[in-house]
Amino acid sequence: MLETRSQIPDYELPGPAGAEVVKRETALMTTGTKTAPIAVKTAKGLLLEDVDGNVFLDFTSGMVAAVGHSHPKVAQAIADQAQRWLFINSPDFYSPLAAEVAERLARLVPGTAGKKVFLCNSGAEANEAAIKATRWNNPTRKRLIAYIGAFHGRTMGANSLTASKIAQRARFTPNMPDVHHLPFATCYRCPYKMSYPSCDIWCARILEELYFKQLIPPDEVSAIFVEPIQGEGGYIVPPPEFVQIVRDIANRYGIPYVDDEVQAGMGKSGKMLAIEHHGVTANCTSIGKALGSGVAVAAQVLDANLDFGVQGAHSNTFGGNGIALAAAKATLDVFEEEHLVERAADLGAYLFDRLLELQKSFPAIGDVRGKGLMLAIDFVLDRKSRTPDPAFRDRVLEGCFRHGLMLLPCGFSAIRFTPALVVERDQIDHAIAVLDKAIREA
Repeated sequence: MLETRSQIPDYELPGPAGAEVVKRETALMTTGTKTAPIAVKTAKGLLLEDVDGNVFLDFTSGMVAAVGHSHPKVAQAIADQAQRWLFINSPDFYSPLAAEVAERLARLVPGTAGKKVFLCNSGAEANEAAIKATRWNNPTRKRLIAYIGAFHGRTMGANSLTASKIAQRARFTPNMPDVHHLPFATCYRCPYKMSYPSCDIWCARILEELYFKQLIPPDEVSAIFVEPIQGEGGYIVPPPEFVQIVRDIANRYGIPYVDDEVQAGMGKSGKMLAIEHHGVTANCTSIGKALGSGVAVAAQVLDANLDFGVQGAHSNTFGGNGIALAAAKATLDVFEEEHLVERAADLGAYLFDRLLELQKSFPAIGDVRGKGLMLAIDFVLDRKSRTPDPAFRDRVLEGCFRHGLMLLPCGFSAIRFTPALVVERDQIDHAIAVLDKAIREA
């Protein structure tokens, strides 16, 4: 299927077997974020087969299955661990496996301060832990700061920080009180109508020069949450000065800085953690998604002085279960053995150049952005106004699915590219060929 760029399939979706699965799921499962009627049968590496025998090149699952679907080493580690123990109530008892994973996560996160690790099940839970830890250690500080376009989770605390789409917040008011949102460094569509770098990074400086003087008492702020690259908000890469300035402000006012690496972390950006592109460190680091290669596992890695220090102040049930720990350990092993961070930087540069080639051919592509293998193209009505064109984006996505390429939307009118970090150049070339065809059809 992927040997030549000309071999582009044409599928009718869903097929008869897939239609039955879609019908059954729709009848019983709550409404979520379904994007295409693809009913999965098997997945290996970057290839996925549905129940009708259609084969897809998956450029979506790298944000979670960064080592590829069902990597042999991860699958074997899970199978072996299932024969040892699945669950020992890890928050209450001890294991060498939990100790090793915690040690490796503490080493993975940059910074000179001692680290503590809270093992959990999702990025939202990791961010909830950061909310509680920073408030616990500063009981007079209750306010939180986040950024427009951010996605930090859908549980009520994390959802109060999330601000990427109205649908994520509608009807859930009142959210957690005293959460303040500022415009992010969205240079392509600057909310202040300025241009980088003549703007002097006003979107970062405004926190201290305006908000801290007129709206938010800085000594009441318990944490600032920042994605080093915004995920659901559109794969927005801020200038490095933005993160550096905000980090400096937080440090000077004694405000813990929370680095949300749930989507951007684990090698996708060409660095193990995306904050490394900005040359700063954090007090709390949220890790999830790709940590377990598809198994639900996440972690909050925080400065040791932010530990709760009191039993029962914070815990969970399934954090650090045997399968999650085995998957995380094997995933970290694969990252090292197969040099996946370096691969992401190298192949990400290649994919970026191929997307720039498409941009030259199609005026509808207004922007190409991202780092490593965390990339996006943004569709516009015209390049001068930069007005988003979500309808065109959706037609392109539909065409890609029909021709066997799985992609996901993000932001208002962007398509994200997050292939597993084991992707090959010929697979990138095939994806570009399919995307070219889908854009022409749209």
